Amino acid sequence: METFAEVAPDQDPRECLAALHELEDEDVRSGVYAAFDGASQLLGALPSGAWALVTSNYEHRVRGRFARTGLPVPRVIVDAAAVEEGKPSPVPYLLAAEQLGVRPEDCLVIEDAPSGVEAGLRAGMTVWGVNTAAAVAGVHRHFASLCEAVPGILAFAGPEGSAPE
Repeated sequence: METFAEVAPDQDPRECLAALHELEDEDVRSGVYAAFDGASQLLGALPSGAWALVTSNYEHRVRGRFARTGLPVPRVIVDAAAVEEGKPSPVPYLLAAEQLGVRPEDCLVIEDAPSGVEAGLRAGMTVWGVNTAAAVAGVHRHFASLCEAVPGILAFAGPEGSAPE
């Protein structure tokens, strides 16, 4: 809401948010999507109970977009509706770790946004940056693409999709 008030001060922020939600929902129904290179390989290799998706968006949109790209959906999705504090707060990542039944320090966060990197670091997790030309400040490792990161992510996850001891 603060962003709408800043960029469109003459508009009602609630109306702006409602319009954005309508546009996003229509995009889920009719937009053109392609998964990042490496996403199918990575998510297909991880057991569904071994990973979570933490997003500032909403679960129904995630499910719609994943369905359109053929990607598997994780058992745990922490979306904007699940938490009162979004990224860069550590709360979303900590909730995901709790729902997965793992310790935060055993988690690997894959992020492309500065607020997500900050959230993962504040949660005490290992954070790797992907899909950015330059590393976001604070990441433990950086990869220009998800595809480049896949072998390392799978190695981190170990043979059963959980962090090494």
